[in-house]
Amino acid sequence: MFLDPLYMLILLVGGGISAWAAYLTRSRFKHYSKIGASSGMTGEQAARAMLNREGLHSVGIERVGGFLSDHYDPRSRVLRLSPDVYDGRSLSSIGVACHEAGHALQHAQKYAPLQLRSTLVPAASIGSNLSPIILMIGLVMGTAGQTVMMVGVLLLAASVIFTVVTLPVEYDASARARSHMVMAGIVTPSEEADVGKVLNAAFLTYLAAAITAVLTLVYWLMR
Repeated sequence: MFLDPLYMLILLVGGGISAWAAYLTRSRFKHYSKIGASSGMTGEQAARAMLNREGLHSVGIERVGGFLSDHYDPRSRVLRLSPDVYDGRSLSSIGVACHEAGHALQHAQKYAPLQLRSTLVPAASIGSNLSPIILMIGLVMGTAGQTVMMVGVLLLAASVIFTVVTLPVEYDASARARSHMVMAGIVTPSEEADVGKVLNAAFLTYLAAAITAVLTLVYWLMR
C-alpha cells in the first residue's frame, strides 16, 4: 500500500492542503493579534458579551493552557480559551473567543448538525482508532481479507462522516460570531471583515481534514 502511487498522491495532496491551511491560520492569527479592537475588549469579555446577549449567563468561560487550544465543552457548558485568546485584546483573540461562543449558541438552540456530530463521536472515535489496523490486516490477508477490509472501510466511513459533518458546524459558529460581534458592538463593521479573515483561515483547516478523509475513504473503496 505504501508504495501505491495513488495512495502517495492522496497523502501528498492532503498533507499539502493541511500544511497550507495550518500556515495560513497561524500567520493570520499572528498578524491580527497585533491589531486591537476599538472596543478594547479582551477575548473573554467579548465572548461573555455575546453569550449574555443571548441569555446564556450560565455558560462559563475558563482559561486553559496551550496555543489555539480553544474549544467549547457541551457537557460542562464551558468555553475554554487559551491565554492569548482569553486575555488578548486583539481582533484575533476576539474572533476566536466569539467563534467558540458561537458553538455555545448552537448547543443552546439545538443546532441539528452539532447534535448529529455529538451523536457520531463514539462511532468516529472507534473508527479512527480501529480502521487502520483492520484495513492493514485485511490487506495482508489478500483475497481472503476482502470481508475484513470491508469492515475496516465501514469503520473508516464513520470517522469520515464525522469530519464532513464538522464543516457546517464550524462554518455556522463563525457566521454567528461575525454577526453578533457587530450587533453587540464588540467590533466595528470594518474590523469584522478582518476578523473574518482569521476565522476563514481556521475553517480551511477543517476543510483540508475533510478532503483528506474523503480521498482516503475513496482509495480504500477502490481497493
